[in-house]
Amino acid sequence: MSEKIRISLDAMGGDYGVEVVLPGADLVLQRCPNIEFLLFGDAKVIEPMLEEYPRLKQASVVHHCDVSIGMDEKPSQALRKGRGKSSMWNSIAAVKNSEAHVAVSAGNTGALMAMSKFCLRTMSGIERPAIAAIWPTLRGESIVLDVGATIGADAQQLIDFAILGGAMARSVHGVSQPTVGLLNIGVEEVKGVEEVRTAGKMLRDLSPPNLVYSGFVEGDDIGKGTVDVVVTEGFAGNIALKTAEGTAKQFAGYLRAAMSRTLMAKIGYLFARGAFERLRAKMDPRKVNGGVFLGLNGIVIKSHGGTDAEGFAAAVELAYDMAKNELIKKISDDLANYHRGRFSEAEEN
Repeated sequence: MSEKIRISLDAMGGDYGVEVVLPGADLVLQRCPNIEFLLFGDAKVIEPMLEEYPRLKQASVVHHCDVSIGMDEKPSQALRKGRGKSSMWNSIAAVKNSEAHVAVSAGNTGALMAMSKFCLRTMSGIERPAIAAIWPTLRGESIVLDVGATIGADAQQLIDFAILGGAMARSVHGVSQPTVGLLNIGVEEVKGVEEVRTAGKMLRDLSPPNLVYSGFVEGDDIGKGTVDVVVTEGFAGNIALKTAEGTAKQFAGYLRAAMSRTLMAKIGYLFARGAFERLRAKMDPRKVNGGVFLGLNGIVIKSHGGTDAEGFAAAVELAYDMAKNELIKKISDDLANYHRGRFSEAEEN
């Protein structure tokens, strides 16, 4: 994609709104100058702050919105209040109307998903969307989905998630044939709930295009990077995500306490400072900020609501990569090929 990448931003979303959105967008513009921004929100707040970022101001168009969605509002309430009027809704609608390639918001997750589903609708052949997270591993990065959009999933939905995650791995990580595993309580074929076992059999038998099914994986395989894409339903996926985040904070706390406990520990830290800095950078959650709503007729990225400018920039860069690498086209092609394969198999039987 050689044209400018247009990214719509919900400038009022998140815990800090424009105070994070604008400097975050400006950081991305330094690294990726081939971007135009559509900023949705209160123009009286956005425009004075935009004066501090002349490069961003030149690359942006401000669209005034009277309504912003609170972080504690219920999805149904937010939809009634914000449909057609809020900064969140209009940032998504810009994708629907082909004014932007992708939307990014740090706002209320439930409200963002409800508005995204209502505005963009799910892709043909997809019953429910998924939220995909990029997960740091010992081998690099993997993709885990669903991490909270769909509580409970049947076998076909798990297969859909595998196809969606595979297309994302190809777009973000450049893996031509990503490996995919189903999260389970064991790797043996007889273990797990029926829907997971059925999905595993279907993935083995049908072999969806552009991915390699590697069987069941366990929780510790996520951090090992055993596969490129880990597929699960949203309840288990969200618990895994929150557990990993909490464990990382716990480990960082233990490390800080250990390094400051004695004089010798402090001296040792000085000698190993470079290694600790690299470890901290590897564990920095801001580097992998951005949950991707997959399965919709458009790309929406959810940034963590409490992140800073660097973290929001990571979510915007992820959006840029997905638009540049035409994620939606890859998903559409993979779904079409998969359903053609199912149809051919049904005819043969």
